[in-house]
Amino acid sequence: MKAVLLCAGYATRLYPLTEHTPKCLLEIGGKAILEHILEKVFAVPEVDEAILVTNHKFFAQFEEWKQDKPWKISVLDDGTNSNDDRLGSLGDLQFALDTAHIKEDCFVIASDNLFAFSLAEMVDMHKQRKAAVVALHDVKDLELAKLYGVVKLDAHGKIIDFQEKPAHPLSTLSSTGVYLYPRETLAKLKTFLALEGKHDKAGDLLHWLHTREPVYGWVTTEMWYDIGSIEQLEGARRAFA
Repeated sequence: MKAVLLCAGYATRLYPLTEHTPKCLLEIGGKAILEHILEKVFAVPEVDEAILVTNHKFFAQFEEWKQDKPWKISVLDDGTNSNDDRLGSLGDLQFALDTAHIKEDCFVIASDNLFAFSLAEMVDMHKQRKAAVVALHDVKDLELAKLYGVVKLDAHGKIIDFQEKPAHPLSTLSSTGVYLYPRETLAKLKTFLALEGKHDKAGDLLHWLHTREPVYGWVTTEMWYDIGSIEQLEGARRAFA
């Protein structure tokens, strides 16, 4: 099993902090956000490699950063240099699948996530259901749910509806940007990109996919931060102080 970490964004909302440093290499609690994620990833025995997809602007920084890390990490340069020519989350995922020749089940994780939950139970659900699984955080607040991609589950944990930043959320179960996709599902990404033409938001694939095959939600109330603004970054730093 592989883990693809999507690290190619330019995080312009966090300027000037991220003007010369990728967001996931900002430190929280004495180490980079990315290191927190990789600790969770490599706690899963099935994962044997993490593949980081970054842009050309920050490629050298990631190559240098990984040198003293104890894990098998590959860094891919998607060739972009600015927010204007970025490939988008799904474009970068397809780039990773093609470049690294990934033909196995795979975690796909947005690298601006900071979370306390273990990934092991996601793997268990994936094996039991033989289907894609997304980690969901119950934000327990309908107003807060308006900021995220929100799902509705049936009694068996299968996703039956999805909304992106809804004005009227149908639940408080928010996608965390942590996915576990079977290799058969990943093979459908090219079809999605060709049909829908949507490359930017990872949630767009989830929205398309759940109407075509079973996708399950694994729910947690453990800590999760989506580091999308200065305020969220400072909140996470206070939590880890």
